[in-house]
Amino acid sequence: MTDSCAAAASWGDAPVALVTGGSRGIGRAIARTLARDGFGIILTYVSRPEEAERTVEEIRDAGGRARAFALDVGDDAAVEAFFAAEIKDKANLAVLVNNAGITRDGFLIRMKNEDFDRVIDVNLGGAFTCSREAAKIMSKRRAGRIVNITSVVGQMGNAGQANYCAAKAGLIGLTKSNARELAARGITVNAVAPGFIETDMTAKLGEDVVKSYVESIPLRRMGTAEDVAEAVAFLASDKAAYITGQVLAVNGGMYC
Repeated sequence: MTDSCAAAASWGDAPVALVTGGSRGIGRAIARTLARDGFGIILTYVSRPEEAERTVEEIRDAGGRARAFALDVGDDAAVEAFFAAEIKDKANLAVLVNNAGITRDGFLIRMKNEDFDRVIDVNLGGAFTCSREAAKIMSKRRAGRIVNITSVVGQMGNAGQANYCAAKAGLIGLTKSNARELAARGITVNAVAPGFIETDMTAKLGEDVVKSYVESIPLRRMGTAEDVAEAVAFLASDKAAYITGQVLAVNGGMYC
């Protein structure tokens, strides 16, 4: 946890949203948007504590409340300890956004087992563990929203990303299964599937690669992190009270 985030936050009965991988990119946009909508924000990060610090300060400067914690969601024991120490009996957990994810790309015939396993552990296993721990808390209040950030490649596949695509496709199955299981407890579970979004990752792509992707998108532009965040905010709101088990594609028509 960064130094300026160390001061204890008094959450009271106010609704709190937990955003994993919330320090930058899509996660930062989600955290800021949910804070705008009145949620206290708890975000997690693995690296770049200065980015987590920046996100927390942006939310606080806008009049919101936020804290940041270092957490590897691929570590089951660490996730369980985090929920026990920082969430249970301390925050009115209303929303969980499973956004944390990593890539370790490589073609199938060259991909190492450890690279496949690590991506599955973080992107899918982390969402499973966080959802399980959140569901325990939300079930007692008979209310809650879980939103999983999957990907267009989890629906259509992508060369060189067998591990990432498998994890993101698995998130869709996890979403639908958990939605059926948790509905009776007043918890909705949905997924958002971003397409080609402007992030630090896509910024490293060459101009020709970006152009080829944009040409495949009917709306003829890349999406923004805010486009994704607004979809998450909708699913986290009362407006989506009768929506569960769904995958909301935010991809400009890239994959219909």
